[in-house]
Amino acid sequence: MESVVTQQDLKELELNSLLEITQAINNNLAEASLYKIYHFTLLGNLKVKKLALYVMEDEWDCKLSFGVGNKKIPKLPPCYQNLPEEVELDSNEPFWSEFHMAFPVQHKEKLLAVVFLGKQDDAQTEQGVSHNLTFIKALTNIILVAIENKKLARRQLEQEAYRKELEIARQVQTFLFPKNLPQLEKLQIEATYIPHKNVGGDYYDYVELSNGKFLLCIADVSGKGVPAALLMSNFQAALRVIVRKTYDVREIVYELNRQIMFNSNGENFITFFMTIYDHEAGQMKYVNCGHNPPILFTDSGFQALEEGTTILGIFEDLPFLNVGTVTGLKDFNFFCYTDGLTETFNADGEEYGSERLMEALSDMTNKSLAGIHETVIKSLEDFKGTESYRDDITMLSCKIIS
Repeated sequence: MESVVTQQDLKELELNSLLEITQAINNNLAEASLYKIYHFTLLGNLKVKKLALYVMEDEWDCKLSFGVGNKKIPKLPPCYQNLPEEVELDSNEPFWSEFHMAFPVQHKEKLLAVVFLGKQDDAQTEQGVSHNLTFIKALTNIILVAIENKKLARRQLEQEAYRKELEIARQVQTFLFPKNLPQLEKLQIEATYIPHKNVGGDYYDYVELSNGKFLLCIADVSGKGVPAALLMSNFQAALRVIVRKTYDVREIVYELNRQIMFNSNGENFITFFMTIYDHEAGQMKYVNCGHNPPILFTDSGFQALEEGTTILGIFEDLPFLNVGTVTGLKDFNFFCYTDGLTETFNADGEEYGSERLMEALSDMTNKSLAGIHETVIKSLEDFKGTESYRDDITMLSCKIIS
């Protein structure tokens, strides 16, 4: 004859269950281990025969089920996804007919999980075993809150790691920008950088060359964070090394493309514009590699500098490359930028675009470079209103006075 389980026995089982769960939490066991201990505790100590536990993560997921045979585990129906309180079930559907009640598990007004509990069989009742629903709810709450806290701690660690990554990327990006730009009688260069909260891959540079020449460039690498910053760092290093060997813009671009393919394995690409200006010859040679066309302003008007090739880092061998040449340059202004400028949106979803930019640049030849940048920024701010920037914005301009 089987012995009858007394209320004292049940209390001891519950206490032992609570101690096991508490020790598991204190030992910082993984979430999967906590679910297993919860399973064995309910099944072994508390004699729960049928249960399904649905937990909200990115979506509702059945983390635990037993006592339902080989029945397919369905998705949680919408009627239970905002369950406010305990409910009784009366369903004829294959899976849900196994359970007679469901109750929510909440923490700080947040619904963490929904538990479906099966009805006791007659043998359990005869032995004096009865579900202490209050204790099962408490035990479930302890487990789920512990798991929720682990998720929160993990998210905090991930956020901290991401914050540090962004800080490293910002430092790398800052190191790439030239610390001093010329503000001379015949050569003035101005740069403005407006960072987005997610560090992008904007880059600009000025390199003084021999024989009265200088190189000016602007670039934007695909991607964000440390990978983009490191790729751009490698790109800058490669550019500096190459121009020590040659001033031929065609050779420079071909070699830069090879370097990007080698460093990124074709997973990242860079839009790039570079020009080499020769003071003595009054000549500019340039290549535009899929970048927003810079604008050249002279006494005779303006022109977009579009000659070049495709984006760097897409093809091992560039399919074409045309070098643009502008001669007879003595007095001129030059303005280039990254796409974060023209791709800024207002509350109506309108894009700032190149036409508004050209309006802001309409008085380019009569203002200082700093004044021009201020005019563009004001125009941009007025346009976007309270909307935030979606990308880094870089502006680089140059004024030559003969």
